[in-house]
Amino acid sequence: MRSQVHSDDAPKAIGPYSQAIKAGNLLFCSGQIPLDPKSGEMVGASDVKEQAKRVMKNLEAVLAAGGASFASVVKTTIYLKDLADFGAVNEIYGGYFKEAPPARATVQVAGLPRGALVEIDAIAVVGG
Repeated sequence: MRSQVHSDDAPKAIGPYSQAIKAGNLLFCSGQIPLDPKSGEMVGASDVKEQAKRVMKNLEAVLAAGGASFASVVKTTIYLKDLADFGAVNEIYGGYFKEAPPARATVQVAGLPRGALVEIDAIAVVGG
């Protein structure tokens, strides 16, 4: 059983993908970039902390729409345009995971959609 998840409080998909897919008791959230959900515009320009805050708010909205929360996230991947931003992003990210943070990978990439500095995706358990 598979169903599409959508939140108006997160940016619309900018390609042929869903914000998230619920499969059984797992929620697979697509990567979020720092787009304002109302305007569709990038926030934070060259400020990776502001971008990370927006990414986490967007991800939080998608998780909630799928019946999950940061407490139920089991795995994330952080994509950074520059690994030198690791500490700044980690500071923002860590504020959302108080206890038993999820498994995680962080990778530097050559580029992200719309010139974003950071993108984060997640897998969460729903109702567990």
